[in-house]
Amino acid sequence: MAKIVLAGGSGFIGQLLSHHFLAKGDEVVILTRKPAAWQTPARQIYWDATGPGPWVQHLERTDVLINLTGKSVNCRYTQKNKQEIISSRVNATQALGDAVRELQRPPRLWINASSATIYRHAQDGPQDELTGEIGTGFSVEVCGKWENAFYAQHTPGTRKIALRLAIVLANEGGVVPYYLNLARLGLGGRQGNGLQCFSWIHARDVIGSIEFLMQHEELEGDFNLSSPRPVPNHHFMQTLRQALGISFGLRARKWMLEIGAWLLRTETELLLKSRWVVPTRLLQAGYQFQVQTIEEAVRLCLLAKRPVPVLSPKFEKQPQKGKDLSYSLASSNVQTSTYEKDLPYRRMAQTHHR
Repeated sequence: MAKIVLAGGSGFIGQLLSHHFLAKGDEVVILTRKPAAWQTPARQIYWDATGPGPWVQHLERTDVLINLTGKSVNCRYTQKNKQEIISSRVNATQALGDAVRELQRPPRLWINASSATIYRHAQDGPQDELTGEIGTGFSVEVCGKWENAFYAQHTPGTRKIALRLAIVLANEGGVVPYYLNLARLGLGGRQGNGLQCFSWIHARDVIGSIEFLMQHEELEGDFNLSSPRPVPNHHFMQTLRQALGISFGLRARKWMLEIGAWLLRTETELLLKSRWVVPTRLLQAGYQFQVQTIEEAVRLCLLAKRPVPVLSPKFEKQPQKGKDLSYSLASSNVQTSTYEKDLPYRRMAQTHHR
C-alpha cells in the first residue's frame, strides 16, 4: 500500500486520482482549503497553500506527492485574476518545497501539474518535450512561472516530474458537459475556422500514465500528458454530434465566441488556441495509450457515471483556527478501471476537411 498526498486534490482531476488510488487500497491524503467540501473516503487535511502549518507532518513517509493546486483559468484575464492564477500556483509549489526540505523522510516522487498550453499556437507541426517551441502570452507565462518555481525547489532526495496536461476528457466532469450541452442545443459546429488543433487525453490515460511514471524510477523532468492523436476542432465537434445522433451544429465564428466569452466571464483562448501536442517522452519510455481515438474517448464520456460512495465525514479534531483540520472517512469499494492496449503511435493527419 502506497501513501499518496494530493495537494489541491479536491478538484476534477484530484477526484479522479483519489478514486483510483483508493480503489487500489492506497492511503490517500488530500490537502485542501475546504475539507469536507466533497464527500470522499480519503483523509482531508486543511492547508492554506501559502506557508507552513500542521499539514506538513502529513507529508512524512509519503510515496508520491501530486500537486494540482491553482485557481481556475476559466475566467476573464483581469489583473486581479491574473495575479491570483499565478500566485496560487507559485505560492503552493514553494510552500510544498519548503515542507519537503523539512521532512525526515520526504516523498520519493513529487509530481507537479502544468499545462500543454505552454507550447506555441501550432498548426504546422506537433510540439513535444524535446523540440517543442514555448509560446507567448499570459497562459504560457503562467506555465513558465509554475514550472520554474517547481524546479527551483532543492529536493535532492525526491524525484520530480512536471505534467504538461492536455484537455482531460471524462464522463465525471471537466469540459465534456460544456461541449455536450453545446451540441445538444444545436451549437455543436466548428469554433472559429475549426482548424485549431484539439489536444486531449482521456482520464484513463491520465491515471495510466501517472501510474507508469510512478513505476519507472528512472524517469523525471517534463512529460506531455496528451493523446498521440490530436484532432482538428471541427473533427472533435463532428465526433460529438455523431455520438449524440445530432446531424447539424451551428458554427461559432470568432466574433461570436468573443461575445459569448465576455458574457460567460471567460476567454476565447481556451477554445481557439491550436494546441498540437504529442507525448514523445511517454511513448519513448514505452507507455501504451489505452484510449486510442477521439471517437473512443467521446463514447466513454457518454457512458453512465460510475457510482461514488456517499459517506459522512467524521472529525478527527474539532476545526480550530491555526490547528490541524483533518477528516477520516470509512473505506469504500470503488471499482478499479480496466484498460485496453493502444495501437502504435501515428501522427495527426495534416489534411483538414472543412
